[in-house]
Amino acid sequence: MAATPITDEFDFHPRKTAALVGHAGAEAELKRAFEGGHMPHAWLLAGPRGIGKATLAYRFARGVLAAENGQDSLFGGGAGPALGTVEVEHPIFRRVAAQAHPDLCIVETGVNAKTEKPREEILVDEARAAVTFFSHTSAEGGWRVAIIDAADELNTAAANTLLKIIEEPPPRGLILLIAHRPGFVLPTIRSRTRTLRMKPLQASDVATVLRQQWPELQADDLRALMAMSEGSPGRAIALAEADGVGFYKDLQGWAAKLPAMDVAGMHRIADRLAKRDVGRGFRVLAALPEWWLTRAIRAQAGHPPADEVLDGEIEVFGRVLGRRNLEHWVGVWEKVSHLLAQGIALNLDRKQLALTVLSALARAARA
Repeated sequence: MAATPITDEFDFHPRKTAALVGHAGAEAELKRAFEGGHMPHAWLLAGPRGIGKATLAYRFARGVLAAENGQDSLFGGGAGPALGTVEVEHPIFRRVAAQAHPDLCIVETGVNAKTEKPREEILVDEARAAVTFFSHTSAEGGWRVAIIDAADELNTAAANTLLKIIEEPPPRGLILLIAHRPGFVLPTIRSRTRTLRMKPLQASDVATVLRQQWPELQADDLRALMAMSEGSPGRAIALAEADGVGFYKDLQGWAAKLPAMDVAGMHRIADRLAKRDVGRGFRVLAALPEWWLTRAIRAQAGHPPADEVLDGEIEVFGRVLGRRNLEHWVGVWEKVSHLLAQGIALNLDRKQLALTVLSALARAARA
């Protein structure tokens, strides 16, 4: 299943996404705080990657930037301005989508000049952009909003730089910090922000997002993607773009033959991962062997997944892992996790990385 997006890849970016699916309660909490005049100057939007945190941040930022100017009640009590939904046709929506609004600052990971690939962390110079941004008055006389995507990717120097702004908040300034792993956020930042915890979406909500993007998606592929998404539309989209279901079918078919070594199948999986057109789906595909093993271990421990990705999946888990105890497989999981993390961080050859991981699983099954 190679899903064909109905729009270009940038239309999936949260700054260009109008609809927010499954987080009405979180959005209502932000809106109540803003309109009630008791809005914290900094929020930490916390939850798993890909569930819609950035979509909510941009949606809320657009509403704040479009709200009435001239009301200073946000930190001083009283009623704040009404917060409406900014539709796609609104000039503010278009300017935010084009990264052209002077009162919105985005702090995110940059690109490594040597490798021309996205970095794994946000550096201090990128964080300083927010300091400079808040040192100036509003260009349009209203609110100034900064979105930090993501706070758990700030290196130590960058985190301490942003902490200075959070400790001394600028008037009519709002900081929205996204956190995939809130435990990795500097404790002093967490203590000075209001945390809004966001949960993975229900399967039906994930299906809604997928149908919006790929209305012609086959029912079997939709079911598989819903199971693989774990409540994250972002993960589901990345998997759909990279033919994650097809990759998982190959992986499951190869694993079903263990402890027999299917060398041709192993190379077929590795070749899939090495394809250039995998693009931004590389990380999610590369992690699928580890994810398969995680599901298998949980199933053997008496906690099978609620939904199978493929028919017969749980039976394969039992047949492969049943040869050894769980302690053995937990050790294998740790090794596979380390191999993947190291391979991705060091930008190792993709095919060789896949072969190394699969070989580790094959050896463990034969032991």
